[in-house]
Amino acid sequence: MNRASIRNAGLTLLAALLLAACSESGQAPTEQSAGTEPAEPETAETVTWRFALEEVEGSVQDAYAQEFKRRIEERTDGTVNVEVYPYGALGTSSQLTEMAQSGGIELTFASPGHLADLIPEVGVFTLHFVLSEHNQVNREVLSDEAVYSLFQPLYNSQDLQLLDIIPEGWMVWSADKPLRTLEDFENFKIRTMTSPILVESYRAYGANPTPMPYSEVYSGLQLGQIDGQVNPIFAIEEMSFYEEQDVLTSGRHAQFISTLAASRQWFEGLPEERRELVLQVRDELVDWIDEEQIRYNEERLQTILDEGGTEFVELTEEERQAFREASMGVRDTYIEQSGETGEEILNTLLDRIEQAEAGMEDGSTEADTATGDDTVMEDEAQGES
Repeated sequence: MNRASIRNAGLTLLAALLLAACSESGQAPTEQSAGTEPAEPETAETVTWRFALEEVEGSVQDAYAQEFKRRIEERTDGTVNVEVYPYGALGTSSQLTEMAQSGGIELTFASPGHLADLIPEVGVFTLHFVLSEHNQVNREVLSDEAVYSLFQPLYNSQDLQLLDIIPEGWMVWSADKPLRTLEDFENFKIRTMTSPILVESYRAYGANPTPMPYSEVYSGLQLGQIDGQVNPIFAIEEMSFYEEQDVLTSGRHAQFISTLAASRQWFEGLPEERRELVLQVRDELVDWIDEEQIRYNEERLQTILDEGGTEFVELTEEERQAFREASMGVRDTYIEQSGETGEEILNTLLDRIEQAEAGMEDGSTEADTATGDDTVMEDEAQGES
């Protein structure tokens, strides 16, 4: 389906909403059927911002959106109404991005796993063994203006406004066996998003990467269409993927990164005080959401282990090294696809991470576990609860 077709589909989904919603200026749609009285427009004091998620209710993205909604509505005395739409309510991830580009929705999460099809440079966040093992380092680097400013023109060129880059926890492999070696990945059908870099990353391990919509992963596991999948712990639990898999393997190879994007035409059309409010709330949520994702992943892992029947495995540093070495060639593929800008982004990320890690006091922070915290006990990591 081309962009025009997707945009039309997305706008069709929103037709009912747009009849009741207004723009930032408070004007309702004016098109009407012959002989029908025009709908009464909302007052200029009341506006609606639609915020679409790539995840379901109860997810990390939902937690972010609900807190964003609470703070915005509280500080505007309810004159701004933020409507949150969980995954599937308005369309697929790609369709949500199209809607934001066309102004059909105001805010959406756009993860590099699909956004790299549109903006190849964001594929850097799907590369393996780039981010630090320390959450505080990643938090610092991903909110660094030097990193942010490299991406903003790329989003703007696609009619999007980048608001934030958000880590949601370590990606974990699920399968019916531990995935400790490259040999374990040989011809292993692992579900990925559509990102070419993700596909190449798993080909480098010898796997058979199989792109599949998020909503079809559970049935794909049930029907044997795929052998396993990769997601942060909270997603594996809330989507019940672990019910169809015996082993979760953490290699701390990558974190799940999403970006918060706005419709550029909407954002630039906001009154100055509203733009400043959005950015203020965004800044306040940097630390808040990082602490929340740690808690979500830790608690969801415990839920899985408490149910029994699922083993949780952490790779040793020696085992991780084999995957790290196998992944290095994919960086060349990323640069080929993203050009000089992509290379600059990758080098900037690596440099900033190195600087941030060097600035940490020796021994002050232990490497984070698969849940993004160091509190998972050794006996939990070794087998079934």
